[in-house]
Amino acid sequence: MDDAKEEIRARLPVEDVVGQYIELKRAGRSLKGRSPWGVDKTPSFMVSPEKGIWHDFSSNKGGDIFAFIMEVEGVSFREALEKLAAQAGVELAKYGGGDKKVAERKRRAKEALELACRFYQFCLTKNEKVQNYAYHKRNMTQGTVQEFRIGYAPNQGKLLVQFLKKRGYKAAEMEAAGLLNRWGGDLFKARMMVPFIDTGGVIGFTARILGKGEPKYLNTPETLLFNKGRFVFGLAQAKEFIRQNGYIVIVEGNMDVISSHQAGVRGAVATSGTAMTENHLKMLSRLSGDVRLAYDGDAAGVKATERAIMMAGDLGVNLSVISDYHGAKDPDELIQKDPKLWQQAVQNYRPAVDWLLDKYEENLDLTTGAGKREYSDIAMKLLRYVSDAVERKHYEKLVARRLDCDVEDLHAKKIPDESVQRLKKANFEAKSDVLQGVKDNLQAIVLYGKVTGVKGVELPAEDDQMRRDELEMVFEMRYKDWDIATLEREAQALLVRYKAEMNKQEVETLNAELEKLGDSEEDQRRQEEILRKIMALKR
Repeated sequence: MDDAKEEIRARLPVEDVVGQYIELKRAGRSLKGRSPWGVDKTPSFMVSPEKGIWHDFSSNKGGDIFAFIMEVEGVSFREALEKLAAQAGVELAKYGGGDKKVAERKRRAKEALELACRFYQFCLTKNEKVQNYAYHKRNMTQGTVQEFRIGYAPNQGKLLVQFLKKRGYKAAEMEAAGLLNRWGGDLFKARMMVPFIDTGGVIGFTARILGKGEPKYLNTPETLLFNKGRFVFGLAQAKEFIRQNGYIVIVEGNMDVISSHQAGVRGAVATSGTAMTENHLKMLSRLSGDVRLAYDGDAAGVKATERAIMMAGDLGVNLSVISDYHGAKDPDELIQKDPKLWQQAVQNYRPAVDWLLDKYEENLDLTTGAGKREYSDIAMKLLRYVSDAVERKHYEKLVARRLDCDVEDLHAKKIPDESVQRLKKANFEAKSDVLQGVKDNLQAIVLYGKVTGVKGVELPAEDDQMRRDELEMVFEMRYKDWDIATLEREAQALLVRYKAEMNKQEVETLNAELEKLGDSEEDQRRQEEILRKIMALKR
C-alpha cells in the first residue's frame, strides 16, 4: 500500500486535509492554528505545506495526513486510508495485490448499502403509516429524518432484492452487505430503517418494527464493513459538535441519539446493540477526554458504568454520569417531555466515581459488618482504576468516612493483581505524552541545533524522513533563535529529565512485578534482584 499512500499524499496537500477541521493562518513558511483536541490556549498547531506534515505542540502529536485523520476522526489506519483515498479519487483496489478481491467485495457491498438506503428513503415517502410514526409519534422533524437518512423497508419478501438485481448486484454481494435473510429474501421488512453511517458512508442498518413482533430492533449482522464492537452510532453526525464543544454524551439507544441531536445535544452517540468496548472508548477518547454517560440507574446501568470506569482509567478519560431525568426512563422520553430539561441534564453531570459510590451505598446496608465489607471490597477495587493519586486519596478518605474506619484499614484489603496492572498501565500512558514531548525537543536540538557531545540520544533513522521533518518543525518553532551555548544547556537539562522519567517508569514496572511474587526460593531470589535494580535506579 506504500504506492497508494504516496499517490494520495501527492493529490491531497496537508493544509487542505487539516483545513477541513481547523482554521489555519500563515506563519512564515508554515501555517498555524488551534489544536483540534482543545488542549491549547493559544495557537500551537503547526502545518508545513512544504514537508507535508503537521505537529501539535500542545499534545505532542504529529505526522502526515494519515496520522491526522486517525487522530482527529478516531479511526484505524485502514479507515483513514480509505477516507483519504475517496477524497483523492484513488482506487485502492489497484494497489491491493492479494487484497484486491477483498477490496472489490467491500466496494460492491458499500455501493449496495448506499442504494438500499436510498431505496428505503424513497419507500418512506410513499408510506403514510411510517411517516405518521416518525413525524408524529416520535416527533422527528423533516430535517432530522433527512440528516439521519431514515427510511422504511416494505413488508414484501424480495422487493429490495429485485431492486438491486436490476442494478447488477448478485445475491452473494447482497449477502456480503448484510441485506439478505437465510432464504435469500430481504432481511428487513415492515420496519423503520436507520442506517449505520461512518466516515465512508452507509455500512449497515438498525431497523425498528412498527407493529407487533420480535425482535423490536433488528441490526445488520457482522460483515466486512460492519463490526458492532468498533462502530459508534451517531458519531459521523456528532464529530463537529464534539470538536467545538469538547464533550461527548453516550446514551443507550439509537433513538436517544436521534432525539438528542434534534434537541440540540449534538454530541450524543451510542454503541449499537452491544455493551461499550475498549475500542469504542479509545476511539471516542481521541476526540475528547470529557465523556458523559447517560445510562439508567438500574443494576445494568451500574454494571455498565463500572466497566466504563475500568476502561477509562487506562485511557485518561474524565468520565461523568448524567442521571437527572426528571422522572423519565431515558433521554428520549425526557426530550418528548421537554427538550430543555435534557439540555440542562447534560450540564448537570457528576463524576462517575461519585455517582457509583452513591449507588453502592443505596444498595447495601452499611450499618452491618457484612454490608461494610462488601462496600469496601467493590469500592477499593473501583478506586484502583483512578489513575490520579490525589483524586484517588480523596475517594479513599470519602469511603473511610462512610465506613467509619481509617484509610489504612482500606489499604490492608487485598486487591486483585489485575487492578494493579491496569493502574500501572494508566500511569504509564498518562506520562507517555510528557515523555514524548521531552524526547521530541531533545532530538530536535541534537539533530538541527548542531549540538554535539550529548550522549545516549537515539535519533530517528536516516531514511525516516517524515520523523526528521517533524523534528525540524519542532526546532524551527522553539529553538531557531537560540545561541549554541543555550542550546547545549537545554539539551543537557532535557537529557537529565528524560532519563529521570524513564527511571521512574522502570521502577513502577519493577514494583508491580515485586507485588506479584510469592515466598518460593526462586521468587525470593527474584525479589532480591529487583530490589537491587530499584536501588540502583533511585541513586
